[in-house]
Amino acid sequence: MIRPATPDDCIVIQTLAHEIWSEAYASILSPAQLSYMLEAFYTLEVLQRQMEAGQQFLILEDDNVAQGFAAYQLDYTPGVTQLHKLYVRTTQHHKGWGNSFLETIEQRAVKAEQHTLRLNVNRFNNAQFFYQKKGFQIVETIDIPIGEGYWMEDFIMEKN
Repeated sequence: MIRPATPDDCIVIQTLAHEIWSEAYASILSPAQLSYMLEAFYTLEVLQRQMEAGQQFLILEDDNVAQGFAAYQLDYTPGVTQLHKLYVRTTQHHKGWGNSFLETIEQRAVKAEQHTLRLNVNRFNNAQFFYQKKGFQIVETIDIPIGEGYWMEDFIMEKN
């Protein structure tokens, strides 16, 4: 079941992020960069600010246990919904949860009369292939400085 998250769920999201990122990015990011990014993006205060700034979070539960989370923002730019986060526990991969998250977000974007769904994905993350299978196309390659000499090396992908 996918449900909207509330500020009370920030601890659940933070816990999931630490678990999932440690596996998903272990071969991509140094331990120091991984730690830096988790601190920059997943403290309780940062998650609450993201919610207040318009990011809508979703929690995936299976048997009342949180298994993943996603965050998106309608009208990130006019007509564009930005998918900020989509993470599912590795043990839950290949069960259709990523598809369920995308379908839910796409339905909400269509209802809000958005014409494009956009996301950033690390260029070295195999998730890019999942998104390509779902109809996303790479539209730009970018390097984003995030502080302490670290960079996010991303593809911007879009789906109309």
